[in-house]
Amino acid sequence: MLIRRPADVRPSEITPPELYASRRRFLGGALALATASVAPALFADTGPAGASLNYRHNAELSSSEPPNSWQDVTSYNNYYEFGTDKADPAERAGRLKVQPWSVAIGGEAEQRGSVPLEDLLKPHALEERIYRLRCVEAWSMAVPWVGIPLGEALKRFKPTSRAKYVAFTTLKDPAQMPGQRWPVLDWPYTEGLRIDEAMHPLAILAVGLYGRVLPNQNGAPLRLVVPWKYGFKSIKAIVRIDFTEQMPATAWNRAAAGEYGFYANVNPSVDHPRWSQKTERRIGAGAFAPRQPTQLFNGYAQVAELYRGMDLRRDF
Repeated sequence: MLIRRPADVRPSEITPPELYASRRRFLGGALALATASVAPALFADTGPAGASLNYRHNAELSSSEPPNSWQDVTSYNNYYEFGTDKADPAERAGRLKVQPWSVAIGGEAEQRGSVPLEDLLKPHALEERIYRLRCVEAWSMAVPWVGIPLGEALKRFKPTSRAKYVAFTTLKDPAQMPGQRWPVLDWPYTEGLRIDEAMHPLAILAVGLYGRVLPNQNGAPLRLVVPWKYGFKSIKAIVRIDFTEQMPATAWNRAAAGEYGFYANVNPSVDHPRWSQKTERRIGAGAFAPRQPTQLFNGYAQVAELYRGMDLRRDF
């Protein structure tokens, strides 16, 4: 399949893998910047390629696969707020204003209210994790995300014993997000996790990728990354987080409950009603590259304990 690139991104602005590897060797051992120095980098006028971030590389939680190229990761996206074609987000998301940005915290928690993004990041060190992204359309790529542990960020708000789930909401602004002018989904986009899933060390809030500030088409300035689930669980442009007692409604489950379950765990034995999930195509591998077998939980077997005793065909 041809991977299209926006016309306004020059070849000189696409980070080659060898430069990325060099940058990682330089930055990999460094601690993340404190908020006072991270925030200006996050919200600078960075242009298509974005500003570099300081972080530490988490080898223990990273995939051993080489990451896809900057071009693959930033030009082939599912982000229906900007259109249904894979190239639409890169072409249209530049209009989204990501500064200032705040996240509303609500529901079953002792500490609630609006939190500026820089304050949400303040207590945490940025780290890079190379995670495999598996899309329900049966394609995959390896992405070097930079972010903070979701669970550590949530703990500071002191969820109560009634908090069984965590719900996330995307910005709703059709003026900036033209895809929201059409009833493709029931806007705003919403997603959710069980609270033990949210607290798992693999779940992160991402603010960057490839060592750079997160581009708008990839969910800037804040997105969820849950590597053992299909990509639609990784909600973008988060403006609200709620702790709930009941399972929250989610965008794709509301749209097509028979196709998109709440859990959305990668499971090759549960086919999508319109295509098989048993194999996947690696983006960037070439049109004639063989398909790869899909792994249960996308290969992240350490999460299996979360679902002990559940029927993973029924609770898909």
